[in-house]
Amino acid sequence: MRSPAIATVIKMMESLSAEKQDNVAEHLREYIQDLQDEQKWRDSFDKSQDKLIAAAKLAKEQIAEGKAQPMIYDRL
Repeated sequence: MRSPAIATVIKMMESLSAEKQDNVAEHLREYIQDLQDEQKWRDSFDKSQDKLIAAAKLAKEQIAEGKAQPMIYDRL
């Protein structure tokens, strides 16, 4: 079952030439792919929050205890 918004877009596209329809379809594919990629990143980020918080707490503890060393970026 398609939404009224999808039906409207389809009607609008049908009024275009085949070449323009292909162009619009390609833009929509790219846009939808971007949305899906963003959602995957959001999901991944959301799943990693607890680990990031734990790592930050550990780093703060190690700094407070004098166990941390400055990071030497040239050695990474």
